[in-house]
Amino acid sequence: MTELSVVWSPDYTAHDVPDHHRFPMGKYEAVARRLVADGIVPGFDAFHVPIAAPASWLELAHDGDYVDGVLTQSLPDDVQRRIGFRVTEPISRRARTSAAGTTLAARMALEHGAAASAAGGSHHASREGGAGFCVFNDVGVAASALLAEGAISRALVIDLDVHQGDGTARIFEADDRVFTLSLHCEKNWPRRKARSDLDIGLPEGMGDAAYLDALSDALDIVLDSPKPDLVFYNAGVDPHADDRLGLLSLSDDGLLARDRMVAERVMALGLPLCGVLGGGYSKDVEALAGRHAGMFRALGEGLARYA
Repeated sequence: MTELSVVWSPDYTAHDVPDHHRFPMGKYEAVARRLVADGIVPGFDAFHVPIAAPASWLELAHDGDYVDGVLTQSLPDDVQRRIGFRVTEPISRRARTSAAGTTLAARMALEHGAAASAAGGSHHASREGGAGFCVFNDVGVAASALLAEGAISRALVIDLDVHQGDGTARIFEADDRVFTLSLHCEKNWPRRKARSDLDIGLPEGMGDAAYLDALSDALDIVLDSPKPDLVFYNAGVDPHADDRLGLLSLSDDGLLARDRMVAERVMALGLPLCGVLGGGYSKDVEALAGRHAGMFRALGEGLARYA
């Protein structure tokens, strides 16, 4: 069995965010512990550790003044309010490291067939700035960097977070090299939606069976030709019935079936797959970690089948 390459860093956790914050910062360490405990990663020394992304990468997806404001922790108050955090040095370092982590995982996926970062999925950050707990759009940065280098010529983003991937859609709205799919709860935040290449807005309360049918239909469309060189998968677990910010009603089994469907359908075509964590807002970070682990498990199973 080919071992799944997983990217993680202690810097994915910014320790100055209080435990009572709506954003469950503690889940990133909990996910790493869960991956090791479940044997998906053989030990903490087996994680691939990224360094912080340089400004030159970040500016491929974001306005230069905004990037400078994050790196120097000098953003205006209204910009920080839209993000939902005070952009401190640990938050800045976390955002840079997360963007680099997705970029590293994408390179490993191209080499090995699949890889994942135990962070990322910051899909509300657009070219102009951050929003919704997202500082830098890691998938936007990674795809832009690989396109600029000529490592890929086309990419597909499969975004299954419960919230629309509005920032990613806006970053690539004029770039036909990147196809964006967002399957989300229509009545959830953001209220003002962007235009993805394919948006599928789902009704509140949708459960496992109807959701998986909708996903299967969407995959039929986006995996038709022309084929991408790389697929990014935002595997947010906030469609879960118990999620505080969700409004859909998937179960643990439904989320795992979703992850397995994406991995199976993408990897059966021989397409490299890069997974990122996405959202998940339960107060129970251990339950969150278990749900997030499903994406890594599904990618590992795909490697065992198709490597």
